[in-house]
Amino acid sequence: MKLKLPIGLQNLREMRTQGYVYVDKTAHVARLAEEGKYYFLARPRRFGKSLLVDTLAEAFAGSRELFEGLYLETHWDWSRKYPVLRFDFGEGVLTDRALLDATLQDQMRLNHQRHGLAWQEAPIHITLARLVRNLSEAAGQPVVLLIDEYDKPILDNLSEPERARAMREGLRNFYSVIKSLDPHLKFVLLTGVSKFSKVSLFSGLNNLEDLTLDPRAATLCGYTHAELVGAFAEYLDGVDLAEMQRWYNGYNFLGEPVYNPFDILLYLRHREFKPYWFETGTPTFLIELLRQRQFVIAEADDYWASEDLLGAFEVEAIEPEALLFQTGYATVRERQVRPNGFRYRLGFPNHEVRVSLPQAVLRRYVPSRREQQRAEDRLFQALEQDDPAALRPALHAFFASIPHNWYRRNNLAGYEGYWASLVYCLFAALGVETRAEEASHQGQVDLVIEYQGRVWLLEFKLAEDDGGQRALDQIKTKGYHLRYAGQPVTLIGMDFSREQRNLVGFAWERG
Repeated sequence: MKLKLPIGLQNLREMRTQGYVYVDKTAHVARLAEEGKYYFLARPRRFGKSLLVDTLAEAFAGSRELFEGLYLETHWDWSRKYPVLRFDFGEGVLTDRALLDATLQDQMRLNHQRHGLAWQEAPIHITLARLVRNLSEAAGQPVVLLIDEYDKPILDNLSEPERARAMREGLRNFYSVIKSLDPHLKFVLLTGVSKFSKVSLFSGLNNLEDLTLDPRAATLCGYTHAELVGAFAEYLDGVDLAEMQRWYNGYNFLGEPVYNPFDILLYLRHREFKPYWFETGTPTFLIELLRQRQFVIAEADDYWASEDLLGAFEVEAIEPEALLFQTGYATVRERQVRPNGFRYRLGFPNHEVRVSLPQAVLRRYVPSRREQQRAEDRLFQALEQDDPAALRPALHAFFASIPHNWYRRNNLAGYEGYWASLVYCLFAALGVETRAEEASHQGQVDLVIEYQGRVWLLEFKLAEDDGGQRALDQIKTKGYHLRYAGQPVTLIGMDFSREQRNLVGFAWERG
């Protein structure tokens, strides 16, 4: 049997005419068209946003033959066809305002040509307004406006704030006329990764209905487990579904959890569990922001955020918690209703992110992949052999491999969370059970490692060398180990020095 999986495909026509697997999401399309007009949807990269845009475009254009056997075939008014305008900022990296303006003008020309309209160059907001009005008049129908990856020119330049602001201003000029075109518009959808505030980017376009955390759209992109086992049944022989869920499921947008489709398609092709989605490009600005804000990466696996914090960010004020969620490295685990609004508990969606994000953080601190791999190998050997004493030379060598210029530019060595974060990353990158700040009735132990039925408890101190004894004594005094009665438990205390920038004290004993 030839495997027909639409990896990288964003075109509905090619998928339906060439026999690729297609998960039927068209019931969502029907509901969107019936219930509203202006929509915004944020989802992580490679989550099927472009295919959703293409599906909407083909439906409004009246391509009934592409929906044979799908929900929309019998739940759509095929007697009416609407002109469709599409803009896509997903291709390439725009590095200055001139390139953005040239891209906008080029897409304007293409849309004019596609609909047989005469092209006349003008400022971009004027060109868009003319295009919508002229197209609506020529077709005798209102226009469908679809904008994919609306924010990518900004996100690609977040490491250069001035450039990102210039991109924002160029896009704001483009988006600013949409609301005034309301009489000529049938349907509008903007997709992207992030959610910039309406004030900063959309100006008067305050009528966008945000679907990002709308339970009705929770499974609009991505595959539910039922969709996976239904649509891909013939490809699942011999597949460990529980392991597939652990690796790739878990994205929650206030509904049934979904798989990242990119991961599923590549796994089914190669039959090896790997971080396919993560390896396509973790944004360097995210890792750099986590470093600059001294964000303890372990906290990304369990934190609370307000709706306001998650809802939007600005070039001038980007919070790590919001960026982690919007880029797909954290997902909703729980929602609470409070007098002042919703609060969300977030954490890593699955094993892929839980292992790969710490690895990316380590690479930012230790440019040498060889040194990082060596440290991971030493730690894994210590775990396998249940040899806690081997941690000391392994960690000392790892911290010694971090370039000194990190410390010249930052006061990292004087920040206890820095040491805790990197030790967490080392263990988490191994794929073993790693938990930070685990609570007991008398406090929180810094790090818990579980492997092959054994438990290691780690406590850190930022102090001159006392042999790690004070950290070790804290574990015993606070009774952090008592909850693991009946299991093999090892207690480990560590001291880190801001002057020596390394591990200087180490003590351990069996619990």
